[in-house]
Amino acid sequence: MRLNRVLGSARRGPRAGLVATAAVLAAATAVPAASGPAYAAAPCGGAAEAAPPAQVAYVPDWVESIAVDREGRMFATAYFSGRVYRIDAPGSAPVALTGNIGANGGIVVRDDGQLLVGTGNDLAHSLTGDLFPTSKLLRVDPESGAVSTYASGLGGIDGVALAPDGTVYTTTLGGRNIGRVTPDGRVDPAWARVPQPNGIAVSPDGDEVYVVQTTVAPGLYRIPVGDPARPRLWVSADAAEALALPDGLTLDGRGRPLIATQAAGQIWRVEDGRLCAVESGLHLSTQITYGRGDQGFSAGRLYRAGVDGRIYEVPAGAGPVR
Repeated sequence: MRLNRVLGSARRGPRAGLVATAAVLAAATAVPAASGPAYAAAPCGGAAEAAPPAQVAYVPDWVESIAVDREGRMFATAYFSGRVYRIDAPGSAPVALTGNIGANGGIVVRDDGQLLVGTGNDLAHSLTGDLFPTSKLLRVDPESGAVSTYASGLGGIDGVALAPDGTVYTTTLGGRNIGRVTPDGRVDPAWARVPQPNGIAVSPDGDEVYVVQTTVAPGLYRIPVGDPARPRLWVSADAAEALALPDGLTLDGRGRPLIATQAAGQIWRVEDGRLCAVESGLHLSTQITYGRGDQGFSAGRLYRAGVDGRIYEVPAGAGPVR
């Protein structure tokens, strides 16, 4: 992608300050594979050689987040248009479920099939969200696209994670607060605090919340659900990875975190307390997620979304289903 095209895209949205920085770094790292990507982690060891990533869908927008339901359908939030899209299977054209509802943050699928999507993931709400938590978490019907408010009073919502008990956790990239919404509707916009929180996931047992710190000193935190005032830095990026701009987060079938990076163009995995690269060459990546079910975007397959709107299957990240 040419630098002027990246910068042009970055200027179109209200997140321009943060986006322009990410775009410049990512464009600068788009070097030939032979020289290796800048800000790179070492490859993960012991993995069999896999096929290269393959494009399976395209959304004409910056795709901020993706999730897959039990029927193998993918749902995506579009940053500039604020829409939620449904993609029924690899190769299918995306269908806009909604108009501009400000759904430019994370997305998850509840056990009942309903979607929860974050709003306020723009520069103004991100930078003021800790002081003025006014953003909403919306519920979207995956069939009709009907929209309702699930919770309000949260900071500008970037990442969204769903715990096994139905509790929802959110991040605000321009602040420090981690939001929490309990199944009975109680909202705490400052349940925990992590610097520059971005991607978020919940451990399989629901006892810990994992949060990516994107800038300054990139790393991955673990927050004990029973002691949220004491987040623990789990793994830090090396000096060579300091400008990688880690973004979205998911867990594989063994409960290991995988992290999408924008500038490094890699998908990282946490192994033995360190970061290693599962795949490289996917610059401007925003989110990764695993498929579900036995059709469509199926279980065990890893998918990547990005600023370029392209959805890739990443065979190197395939694995057993939880």
